[in-house]
Amino acid sequence: VSTLNIGQKLSEGKTKQIFELVDQPGLVLVQSKDQITAGNAARKDQMEGKAAIANKTTCCVFKLLQESGIKTAFVQQHSETAFTAAHCEMIPIEWVCRRVATGSFLKRNPGVKEGYRFTPLKMEMFFKDDANNDPQWSEEQVLAAKFSLAGLTIGQCEVDIMNRSTVAIFEILEKAWATQNCTLVDMKIEFGVNVKTREIVLSDVIDNDSWRLWPAGDRSQQKDKQVYRDLKEVTPEAMQMVKRNFEWVSERVQLLLEPQASGRVVVLMGSTSDMAHCEKIKKACTSYGLPCILRVTSAHKGPDETLRIKAEYEGDGVPTIFVAVAGRSNGLGPVMSGNTAYPVINCPPLTPDWGAQDVWSSLRLPSGLGCSTILSPDAAAQFAAQIIGLSNHLVWCKLRASMLNTWVSLKLADQKLQACSL
Repeated sequence: VSTLNIGQKLSEGKTKQIFELVDQPGLVLVQSKDQITAGNAARKDQMEGKAAIANKTTCCVFKLLQESGIKTAFVQQHSETAFTAAHCEMIPIEWVCRRVATGSFLKRNPGVKEGYRFTPLKMEMFFKDDANNDPQWSEEQVLAAKFSLAGLTIGQCEVDIMNRSTVAIFEILEKAWATQNCTLVDMKIEFGVNVKTREIVLSDVIDNDSWRLWPAGDRSQQKDKQVYRDLKEVTPEAMQMVKRNFEWVSERVQLLLEPQASGRVVVLMGSTSDMAHCEKIKKACTSYGLPCILRVTSAHKGPDETLRIKAEYEGDGVPTIFVAVAGRSNGLGPVMSGNTAYPVINCPPLTPDWGAQDVWSSLRLPSGLGCSTILSPDAAAQFAAQIIGLSNHLVWCKLRASMLNTWVSLKLADQKLQACSL
């Protein structure tokens, strides 16, 4: 454990403390406590080892989100019970996202049956105000509050970004937990404004207090803090059971960082003159965490060799997507497609002179061939990632985060443009 020069305490909540780091301006230390609370600390108990369990859970969750491409305050785990994060001014709103109706939603919406599934997800906001039991707020109330944090005023654009981000974060964690046959029922998160970049990022923590988790979708097996909330009385035996649940989650959450299925992309090029085009495909594949292999073969000049190379990648059980890169007359993709059950994507490098005519050799196919044609190397890699993402949650999570980030950058570009034209 590296030693940190820890400065003054910046804030303290029910389950954690935040300290400034003297030598690292712009960073803070988030230190977990062994305390567990419910009902705004109406009930609170010490649970030995909780700080370590909560910290491990949070660090794994933030790593998963960060590797997917979600912007968070998390920097790295520092010790068993603490991690370092970007210093943020917190937006005092809890963003709650629900897939299944349960808990307080049922109390506030009598008549709705427990287990009702929200598709799309149900979003709710609560103002952080212990004295008034965190009242539910509407978007209009959040806008009317005109929160200003780290020099950023929270207006419509910022609220929209947090709304969208919450949905993406939920869907990523839902997809990850599904690999463990666990239903992510609902969750709450908080955002902050990074004091250095003035950017809205996912902040605070995401641990077993933040969500409801039902193994196999069965409420009676719940593994989250609800178990503690539901206790009739707090006995040492009951606390042991709560702790076992928290440990179960912190062990499982590590598995979310491991891919469930492998997959690869094999790019076949007709000649090395197409290398620059193929390198673009490979680079884009790498950004999705996909192994990408480049091979040279011509279906016109060496069909036996093309089919031998194909067999090499069909015989080891790794799900494979072939990308055929052939200029002029594309025989490569169609020949592959007619001889493999794996998906084939044509990505012909088109030249200004005959490109418009050449592309028809990829598009107009004999019957029985199902290869698709995508002209952009980046888009061909993205399509391959979408196919592999059906069975590999880590690839799917990168695609989902990238969708969010594109949406956010358009939103910010529009806001900037409007500010200029005013």
